[in-house]
Formats: sequence, structure tokens, C-alpha cells
Amino acid sequence: MHPRWKRAGAGAVAAVVWGLLEPIDQRLLRWDYSDVAVLGKAFTRGPAWRPLGFALHALNGAIFGLAYHEVARRVPRDPRRLAVELALLEHLALFPTGYFVDRYHPARGEQGVARIFSSRAFAQATTRHAVFGLLLGLLSDAE
Repeated sequence: MHPRWKRAGAGAVAAVVWGLLEPIDQRLLRWDYSDVAVLGKAFTRGPAWRPLGFALHALNGAIFGLAYHEVARRVPRDPRRLAVELALLEHLALFPTGYFVDRYHPARGEQGVARIFSSRAFAQATTRHAVFGLLLGLLSDAE
């Protein structure tokens, strides 16, 4: 398999694992913020929000995997470390957009769509991005 598609697939799998692990950090940090819910409930509040949210999250992960592939080809760094660094960089760059999600998301306040621009959500997103980067790096290098 071409490394580009392998990394896209690794990104999609890592994003799905992220979504599956969300209930754990929600319980540990006692904060009801879910990226899967934010994505899915942006389009529907019916029972389809969860599978739609996972599909959109997997698509985002695949796109990130493609971007990671292009950077990894050009930057002389350990690929696994680079995957974590890029995931955390994305988190730091995009976290401030949580302010707009908190104000304008059509499902704000519903289950899974707690305030995003907060310290607990920042801790959740940091952990999630680190796990995503670790998995992306590991799965991209797997034979």
C-alpha cells in the first residue's frame, strides 16, 4: 500500500479510537465535551448524530493523515514524534475556535456539546490529540 494511503487510513483509525475513548476522559474530567457529538450534532440531533459524527471525525483523521504524510516527507524528524507534534500543534491552533462553537453551535448545551472554550475541554483535547498523534505514528509505521 502506498504510504500516503496508509497514513490516511491510520489517521481515520486513530480518529475513531479517539471517539471511542471520549467517554473515559469525560468521566475522569467530569466534562461532557465530545468531538463526535460536536460534529454529528452540527448536522442532526436525531439518532443519526453519532454515526455521522464518527464518520466526519474519521474523515478529518484521514485528511490529517494525508497532511502528516506530506510534512513527514519533507521534514527530517522521527515520524512518530512528528505525528504527536503535529497533532498537538493542530490542537493549539484550533482550540480558540471553541469560542465560536460555544456561541453558535446549533446544539450547544446538549449532551456532548458542553462549553469547549474551557480549561477542562482544553485538557480533554490535549489528551485526545496526544493519543491521536501516538496512534497515527504507530499505525503509519506498522508493517
